[in-house]
Amino acid sequence: MISYTLTLSIILFIFGACIGSFLNVCIFRIPEKKSIAFPGSFCPICKASIPFYCNIPILSYLLLRGRCKYCKNPISIRYPLVEIVTGVFPVFLFLKFGLTPPLFFWFVFICVLIVISLIDFDHQIIPDIISLPGICIFSSSAAFIPEMSIVSVLMGIFAGGGILYAIAFLYYKLKKTEGMGGGDIKLLAMIGAATGLEGVMFTLFTASLTGTVAGVATLLFTKRQNQPLKIPFGPYLSVGAILYIFFGDDLIQWYLHTLAGL
Repeated sequence: MISYTLTLSIILFIFGACIGSFLNVCIFRIPEKKSIAFPGSFCPICKASIPFYCNIPILSYLLLRGRCKYCKNPISIRYPLVEIVTGVFPVFLFLKFGLTPPLFFWFVFICVLIVISLIDFDHQIIPDIISLPGICIFSSSAAFIPEMSIVSVLMGIFAGGGILYAIAFLYYKLKKTEGMGGGDIKLLAMIGAATGLEGVMFTLFTASLTGTVAGVATLLFTKRQNQPLKIPFGPYLSVGAILYIFFGDDLIQWYLHTLAGL
Protein backbone atom coordinates (compact mmCIF):
# COMPACT_ATOMS: atom_id res chain seq x y z
CA MET A 1 0.00 0.00 0.00
CA ILE A 2 1.29 3.45 -0.93
CA SER A 3 2.09 5.40 2.21
CA TYR A 4 0.28 8.57 3.21
CA THR A 5 3.48 10.63 2.86
CA LEU A 6 4.22 9.37 -0.66
CA THR A 7 0.62 9.84 -1.82
CA LEU A 8 0.42 13.38 -0.52
CA SER A 9 3.87 14.17 -1.93
CA ILE A 10 2.71 13.09 -5.40
CA ILE A 11 -0.46 15.19 -5.10
CA LEU A 12 1.55 18.21 -3.94
CA PHE A 13 4.03 17.79 -6.79
CA ILE A 14 1.25 17.72 -9.40
CA PHE A 15 -0.41 20.73 -7.77
CA GLY A 16 2.88 22.63 -7.66
CA ALA A 17 3.69 21.80 -11.29
CA CYS A 18 0.29 23.21 -12.36
CA ILE A 19 1.04 26.38 -10.39
CA GLY A 20 4.43 26.46 -12.11
CA SER A 21 2.68 26.54 -15.48
CA PHE A 22 0.84 29.67 -14.33
CA LEU A 23 4.09 31.18 -13.05
CA ASN A 24 5.53 30.82 -16.55
CA VAL A 25 2.66 32.98 -17.81
CA CYS A 26 3.39 35.61 -15.14
CA ILE A 27 7.12 35.62 -15.92
CA PHE A 28 6.45 36.17 -19.61
CA ARG A 29 3.58 38.65 -19.44
CA ILE A 30 4.08 40.86 -16.39
CA PRO A 31 7.19 42.66 -17.75
CA GLU A 32 5.25 43.26 -20.98
CA LYS A 33 2.36 44.69 -18.92
CA LYS A 34 -0.03 42.16 -20.43
CA SER A 35 -2.94 40.43 -18.74
CA ILE A 36 -2.02 37.16 -17.04
CA ALA A 37 -5.60 35.91 -17.50
CA PHE A 38 -6.50 36.75 -21.11
CA PRO A 39 -5.90 35.55 -23.74
CA GLY A 40 -5.17 31.92 -22.97
CA SER A 41 -1.78 30.32 -23.51
CA PHE A 42 -0.27 30.81 -26.96
CA CYS A 43 2.99 30.19 -28.74
CA PRO A 44 5.16 33.32 -28.42
CA ILE A 45 6.52 32.76 -31.94
CA CYS A 46 3.57 31.78 -34.17
CA LYS A 47 0.91 33.14 -31.76
CA ALA A 48 -1.22 30.00 -32.17
CA SER A 49 -3.47 29.23 -29.21
CA ILE A 50 -2.30 26.23 -27.21
CA PRO A 51 -5.09 23.70 -26.52
CA PHE A 52 -5.38 22.29 -23.01
CA TYR A 53 -4.06 18.87 -24.05
CA CYS A 54 -0.84 20.53 -25.24
CA ASN A 55 -0.51 22.51 -22.03
CA ILE A 56 -0.15 19.75 -19.46
CA PRO A 57 2.76 20.65 -17.16
CA ILE A 58 6.01 18.81 -17.97
CA LEU A 59 4.25 15.98 -19.83
CA SER A 60 3.25 18.07 -22.86
CA TYR A 61 6.82 19.30 -23.28
CA LEU A 62 8.06 15.70 -23.37
CA LEU A 63 5.32 14.49 -25.75
CA LEU A 64 5.88 17.42 -28.12
CA ARG A 65 9.66 16.86 -27.88
CA GLY A 66 10.18 20.45 -26.84
CA ARG A 67 8.61 21.97 -29.96
CA CYS A 68 5.44 23.92 -30.74
CA LYS A 69 2.69 21.69 -32.12
CA TYR A 70 2.01 24.15 -34.96
CA CYS A 71 5.15 26.02 -36.02
CA LYS A 72 7.61 23.37 -34.76
CA ASN A 73 9.86 26.02 -33.25
CA PRO A 74 11.67 24.91 -30.08
CA ILE A 75 10.09 25.65 -26.71
CA SER A 76 12.45 26.96 -24.06
CA ILE A 77 13.55 24.31 -21.57
CA ARG A 78 12.85 26.90 -18.88
CA TYR A 79 9.11 26.19 -19.05
CA PRO A 80 9.25 22.58 -17.81
CA LEU A 81 12.11 23.42 -15.43
CA VAL A 82 9.97 26.07 -13.71
CA GLU A 83 7.12 23.55 -13.49
CA ILE A 84 9.44 20.90 -12.00
CA VAL A 85 10.97 23.29 -9.47
CA THR A 86 7.56 24.64 -8.46
CA GLY A 87 6.36 21.05 -8.10
CA VAL A 88 9.29 20.05 -5.90
CA PHE A 89 9.02 22.91 -3.41
CA PRO A 90 5.65 22.00 -1.86
CA VAL A 91 6.94 18.45 -1.41
CA PHE A 92 10.05 19.71 0.42
CA LEU A 93 7.91 22.06 2.49
CA PHE A 94 5.57 19.21 3.39
CA LEU A 95 8.50 17.04 4.49
CA LYS A 96 9.81 19.88 6.66
CA PHE A 97 6.63 21.41 8.08
CA GLY A 98 3.95 18.79 7.51
CA LEU A 99 0.48 19.70 6.28
CA THR A 100 0.40 22.93 8.31
CA PRO A 101 -0.20 26.65 7.67
CA PRO A 102 3.55 27.36 7.19
CA LEU A 103 3.59 24.99 4.20
CA PHE A 104 0.98 27.04 2.33
CA PHE A 105 2.40 30.40 3.40
CA TRP A 106 5.96 29.53 2.35
CA PHE A 107 4.80 27.97 -0.91
CA VAL A 108 3.05 31.17 -1.96
CA PHE A 109 6.11 33.15 -0.87
CA ILE A 110 8.48 30.95 -2.87
CA CYS A 111 6.23 31.16 -5.96
CA VAL A 112 6.46 34.96 -5.81
CA LEU A 113 10.24 34.73 -5.45
CA ILE A 114 10.48 32.47 -8.51
CA VAL A 115 8.54 34.97 -10.63
CA ILE A 116 10.57 37.93 -9.35
CA SER A 117 13.89 36.14 -9.86
CA LEU A 118 13.31 35.18 -13.47
CA ILE A 119 11.88 38.57 -14.41
CA ASP A 120 14.89 40.25 -12.82
CA PHE A 121 17.25 37.83 -14.57
CA ASP A 122 15.65 38.55 -17.96
CA HIS A 123 14.93 42.28 -17.69
CA GLN A 124 16.92 43.58 -14.68
CA ILE A 125 13.72 44.87 -13.11
CA ILE A 126 11.58 43.84 -10.16
CA PRO A 127 8.04 45.07 -10.89
CA ASP A 128 6.40 47.11 -8.15
CA ILE A 129 3.14 45.37 -9.01
CA ILE A 130 4.62 42.26 -7.37
CA SER A 131 6.88 43.54 -4.58
CA LEU A 132 4.65 46.26 -3.09
CA PRO A 133 1.54 44.07 -2.69
CA GLY A 134 3.94 41.35 -1.55
CA ILE A 135 5.04 43.47 1.41
CA CYS A 136 1.41 43.78 2.50
CA ILE A 137 0.49 40.15 1.82
CA PHE A 138 3.49 38.61 3.55
CA SER A 139 3.07 40.87 6.54
CA SER A 140 0.49 38.24 7.46
CA SER A 141 3.41 35.94 8.40
CA ALA A 142 2.57 36.56 12.07
CA ALA A 143 -0.66 34.64 11.52
CA PHE A 144 0.99 31.64 9.82
CA ILE A 145 4.52 31.31 11.20
CA PRO A 146 4.73 30.58 14.95
CA GLU A 147 7.99 32.42 15.55
CA MET A 148 6.80 35.60 13.83
CA SER A 149 4.98 38.48 15.54
CA ILE A 150 3.80 41.93 14.49
CA VAL A 151 7.01 43.37 15.94
CA SER A 152 9.09 40.86 13.95
CA VAL A 153 7.23 41.79 10.78
CA LEU A 154 7.78 45.52 11.25
CA MET A 155 11.45 45.04 12.15
CA GLY A 156 11.91 42.87 9.07
CA ILE A 157 10.30 45.39 6.73
CA PHE A 158 12.24 48.37 8.03
CA ALA A 159 15.53 46.49 8.25
CA GLY A 160 15.12 44.95 4.80
CA GLY A 161 14.23 48.19 3.09
CA GLY A 162 16.47 50.36 5.24
CA ILE A 163 19.71 48.41 4.90
CA LEU A 164 19.63 48.26 1.11
CA TYR A 165 18.44 51.86 0.87
CA ALA A 166 21.42 52.96 2.99
CA ILE A 167 23.82 50.93 0.81
CA ALA A 168 22.31 52.34 -2.38
CA PHE A 169 22.46 55.89 -1.00
CA LEU A 170 26.12 55.61 0.04
CA TYR A 171 27.08 54.03 -3.28
CA TYR A 172 25.41 56.87 -5.17
CA LYS A 173 27.18 59.46 -3.04
CA LEU A 174 30.55 57.83 -3.67
CA LYS A 175 30.17 56.84 -7.33
CA LYS A 176 27.56 59.35 -8.52
CA THR A 177 25.71 56.51 -10.22
CA GLU A 178 23.10 54.00 -9.17
CA GLY A 179 24.53 50.68 -8.04
CA MET A 180 21.33 49.09 -6.74
CA GLY A 181 17.81 49.49 -7.99
CA GLY A 182 14.78 50.35 -5.92
CA GLY A 183 13.33 46.96 -6.82
CA ASP A 184 15.95 45.17 -4.71
CA ILE A 185 15.13 47.42 -1.75
CA LYS A 186 11.42 46.61 -1.97
CA LEU A 187 12.16 42.91 -2.47
CA LEU A 188 14.24 42.71 0.71
CA ALA A 189 11.50 44.60 2.57
CA MET A 190 9.06 41.95 1.32
CA ILE A 191 11.42 39.20 2.46
CA GLY A 192 11.66 40.96 5.83
CA ALA A 193 7.88 40.97 6.15
CA ALA A 194 7.90 37.19 5.79
CA THR A 195 11.05 36.27 7.72
CA GLY A 196 11.76 39.07 10.19
CA LEU A 197 15.07 40.68 11.09
CA GLU A 198 16.95 37.39 11.39
CA GLY A 199 15.76 36.34 7.93
CA VAL A 200 16.82 39.67 6.44
CA MET A 201 20.35 39.40 7.82
CA PHE A 202 20.70 35.78 6.72
CA THR A 203 19.30 36.56 3.27
CA LEU A 204 21.53 39.57 2.74
CA PHE A 205 24.67 37.71 3.81
CA THR A 206 23.86 34.67 1.64
CA ALA A 207 22.88 36.80 -1.36
CA SER A 208 26.08 38.85 -1.12
CA LEU A 209 28.18 35.69 -0.93
CA THR A 210 26.50 33.86 -3.81
CA GLY A 211 26.28 37.03 -5.91
CA THR A 212 29.98 37.66 -5.47
CA VAL A 213 30.86 34.10 -6.47
CA ALA A 214 28.60 34.37 -9.52
CA GLY A 215 30.14 37.71 -10.48
CA VAL A 216 33.69 36.39 -10.24
CA ALA A 217 32.73 33.28 -12.24
CA THR A 218 31.14 35.46 -14.92
CA LEU A 219 34.28 37.56 -15.22
CA LEU A 220 36.50 34.49 -15.40
CA PHE A 221 34.51 32.41 -17.87
CA THR A 222 33.06 35.03 -20.22
CA LYS A 223 34.87 37.35 -22.57
CA ARG A 224 33.94 40.93 -21.73
CA GLN A 225 35.44 43.82 -23.65
CA ASN A 226 35.36 46.72 -21.19
CA GLN A 227 31.62 46.21 -20.69
CA PRO A 228 30.16 46.88 -17.25
CA LEU A 229 29.14 43.74 -15.41
CA LYS A 230 25.44 43.84 -14.57
CA ILE A 231 24.31 41.13 -12.18
CA PRO A 232 20.68 41.17 -11.07
CA PHE A 233 20.61 40.94 -7.27
CA GLY A 234 16.99 39.78 -7.00
CA PRO A 235 17.68 36.10 -7.78
CA TYR A 236 20.39 35.95 -5.10
CA LEU A 237 18.13 37.58 -2.51
CA SER A 238 15.51 34.99 -3.41
CA VAL A 239 17.99 32.13 -3.05
CA GLY A 240 19.03 33.51 0.34
CA ALA A 241 15.42 33.73 1.53
CA ILE A 242 14.64 30.18 0.39
CA LEU A 243 17.76 28.82 2.08
CA TYR A 244 16.65 30.59 5.26
CA ILE A 245 13.26 28.87 5.13
CA PHE A 246 14.79 25.39 4.92
CA PHE A 247 18.14 25.70 6.65
CA GLY A 248 18.32 29.11 8.33
CA ASP A 249 17.99 28.01 11.95
CA ASP A 250 20.43 25.11 11.56
CA LEU A 251 23.05 27.21 9.75
CA ILE A 252 22.78 30.06 12.25
CA GLN A 253 23.15 27.66 15.20
CA TRP A 254 26.14 25.99 13.50
CA TYR A 255 27.75 29.38 12.94
CA LEU A 256 27.21 30.47 16.54
CA HIS A 257 28.61 27.20 17.88
CA THR A 258 31.61 27.56 15.59
CA LEU A 259 32.27 31.06 16.90
CA ALA A 260 31.86 29.89 20.49
CA GLY A 261 34.43 27.18 19.88
CA LEU A 262 37.09 29.57 18.61
